[in-house]
Amino acid sequence: MSENKKYTILIIEDHPLISEAYKHAFNIIREEDENVFFEIDEAEDCDTAYDKIKECVDKGKSIDIVFLDIMLKRSKDGKFLSGEDIGLKINKVMPKTKIIVSTFLNDNYRIHSIVKSINPDGFIIKNDVTSKELHKIINTVIYDPPYYSRSVVELLRKNISSKLLLDDIDRKILYELSIGSKMKELPKVIPLSKAGIEKRKRTLYATFNVKENNDRELLSKAKESGFI
Repeated sequence: MSENKKYTILIIEDHPLISEAYKHAFNIIREEDENVFFEIDEAEDCDTAYDKIKECVDKGKSIDIVFLDIMLKRSKDGKFLSGEDIGLKINKVMPKTKIIVSTFLNDNYRIHSIVKSINPDGFIIKNDVTSKELHKIINTVIYDPPYYSRSVVELLRKNISSKLLLDDIDRKILYELSIGSKMKELPKVIPLSKAGIEKRKRTLYATFNVKENNDRELLSKAKESGFI
């Protein structure tokens, strides 16, 4: 690295030790090239992440790289159910920001869904990554993205049914069901009619191979795959 450049970094991660590992990797790169600087900020849940992103947008500032944990605590208002929703927001309001998704999930359906929705510049399974590899990930994402870790590549090679690539409305329905919302209440928080929501719900039963009206099994299978 020889470019004289300052990069702004946002680490969105709820495990402090993992955040420290990311910061350590940036410090190593900084030590190797005195012309490169990293300004690092952190968030540990959806609410804090959104506040920091909104603050940057309001001030006209950019974020160069985001390390994004998928399994984050949902926002208090329910608008952001996981890190995936934060990633979608970043893509919308900061399209030039490079996103590195990091997760412990290893379900190929969920991995495919995240790639389709966010299209990240980097994607790592946390159990894969060593401190040495983090150094390589950051360099690749800065200069020649994308970088997908070994397990992500293996999971993406598996053939899956496209019906399991759920969108944000599907995930919102699953979330509302998981917190006990009634069908009559859903049109107030989901931009569909009651008939449209019922149709989506029937598709979800079929998607997860669950008998209709068995919400408990539907939610169990959706949770197993990391959708809620």
